[in-house]
Amino acid sequence: MPSHGLEANGLTNVSIGPPDGADASPISRSRRAVLAGAGAALAGGIAASTAPRRADAAAAPAATIDTSKIAASEHWAVKERDGAKISLAMYRKRLVAPTEDGSARPVLFLVHGSSISSRSSFDLTVPDRGEYSVMNVFASCGFDVWTVDHENYGRSSRTDGNSDIASGVEDLKAATQVVMHETGQSRLHLLGESSGALRAGAFAAAQPDRVGRLVLEAFTWTGQGSTTLGKRAEQLAFFRTHNMRPRDRDMIRSIFTRDKTGTTDPAVADALADAELRYGESVPTGTYLDMTANLPLVDPTQVRAPVLVIRGEHDGIAALDDLLNFFKALPNPDRQFAIIAGAAHALPMSLNRQAFWHVVRAFLTEPQPAAA
Repeated sequence: MPSHGLEANGLTNVSIGPPDGADASPISRSRRAVLAGAGAALAGGIAASTAPRRADAAAAPAATIDTSKIAASEHWAVKERDGAKISLAMYRKRLVAPTEDGSARPVLFLVHGSSISSRSSFDLTVPDRGEYSVMNVFASCGFDVWTVDHENYGRSSRTDGNSDIASGVEDLKAATQVVMHETGQSRLHLLGESSGALRAGAFAAAQPDRVGRLVLEAFTWTGQGSTTLGKRAEQLAFFRTHNMRPRDRDMIRSIFTRDKTGTTDPAVADALADAELRYGESVPTGTYLDMTANLPLVDPTQVRAPVLVIRGEHDGIAALDDLLNFFKALPNPDRQFAIIAGAAHALPMSLNRQAFWHVVRAFLTEPQPAAA
């Protein structure tokens, strides 16, 4: 019987919180990595590291990815709030073989959205339907790919918080500390999806020295023109008074039908539900509250990194004019705007996901612009 969801991609533990005996200190210990190498990299001077190298990650993704060439590992980060420690589950994928010159691989950090945790979002297996793991795709291209379950998602700690965008920024601060320690890199590329793009954008504004290039996928700025957010705002009173909301199989299926049917293989929704519902049938309300009552949350003038803004043609959240206004206000001239034809909100799971991979890879591996 074929593997569904996550098992085929190399990591199977679905318990909540760190496994017994695991070190969940702010600088985590990988289950599989030996930290002697990381310590040597730090001794060489992490502060002297520059933006992630792009020349070592230029290969286009193969039609069929040989996952035996990809190493997968788990890590843990910890943040503190009001004296309590909150454990954050992290996942990493990269090629087993070292780079030709022995240099560190460029880091790509993936930030999930409101309804689905990290590995279900970015490391999904859909049997007999081709590649859907963004982690596999970009690891095969030469990137050192990381992601994290935000507070109250996936295997991360369960708290009484609502996991809003501000909380997500704190998650990213803790998680990127782990990445910097493990890789010896002081900057990393970020790709955020939907409310994950809000988290990534807010983090890039708050911690510009940690960000190389920034991809905002299915992003929303003010929310103006968003039909989906207008409908969602009808539940604003619920979001204000509850920290969790229902998220069942039907809700997961609706992600792929609410904008335009036919943009995603129906098998994707069931594989995603199988992978994600093991974590329960509820998720936090914080990002829904922020997106319906508190926008804008990212000031484009404070985002100094090169930025790719990318949306699907039929996206009901990422309204075109709203995104163009955000794009025009970005201060860095190294910026791009892309629309994926025939796609809706969930670009990595769309029928046209390979176009998404292509545009993102091209942006991340683009040569440095010449000085004027």
